[in-house]
Amino acid sequence: MISVVILGAGNVATHLYKGFRNSKKVSVSQWYNRNLESIQAYKNETEIIDDISKLINADVYIIAVSDDAIADLSSHIPFDNRLVVHTSGSVGIYDLDKKHKRGVFYPLQTFSKTADVNFKNVPICIEVIDKNDLKTLKSLATALGSKSHKVNSDQRKALHLAAVFVNNFTNQLYRVAHEITESEGVEFDILKPLILETAKKVQHLSPYMAQTGPAKRNDKRTIRKHLKLLKNEHHKTIYELLTSSIQKTHGRQKL
Repeated sequence: MISVVILGAGNVATHLYKGFRNSKKVSVSQWYNRNLESIQAYKNETEIIDDISKLINADVYIIAVSDDAIADLSSHIPFDNRLVVHTSGSVGIYDLDKKHKRGVFYPLQTFSKTADVNFKNVPICIEVIDKNDLKTLKSLATALGSKSHKVNSDQRKALHLAAVFVNNFTNQLYRVAHEITESEGVEFDILKPLILETAKKVQHLSPYMAQTGPAKRNDKRTIRKHLKLLKNEHHKTIYELLTSSIQKTHGRQKL
């Protein structure tokens, strides 16, 4: 059984804890966070601490904190030559303190504490310096039920950037759509089947082939009508930018 210590109490840390708790191949020996209140609910399941000097021996230490805090936290782990990994998509592997065996265990998914996660749908991007540590991290991913992918730092950073486009930016577009429907008293829920179908399409079509709409058709009349309907100048700017991007991709004229 692989023994794990989790450091941090955010969305990723919490879901990793729950995932490992349900595994028979991983034991979360300890959970550290500066504020015990955030992990108090789990005190009867594992040892919780707020003093990093009280960390115990483990096979893997998983740092799941904000990007800016990773390097400093890794330097305060009171051990040398232990496998220490972080879960960030954008922080380099060499940001971890060099006294450790360093690695990355990046779950490429959106996490919210209140939303359940099925790790079968969470690809884990793995990076190590010492190839001997690869097996351990692959075993951790398997224990969660996840598929692991060996990637280098540049590939992981590209994936993280792409993830911002498909997740964070897309979600903001949902928010704009919600504001538009709200302004006319229409239920946003009416759009949800379209949202699901759009996501389903790119499971078997490339995004290029799946594209539809007035920008791809170069339907200038509809585009003008839409721009006239938009009262919010910020929304109008977004519409024009994305329309121009689609037209450029598909060889259409600009607005």
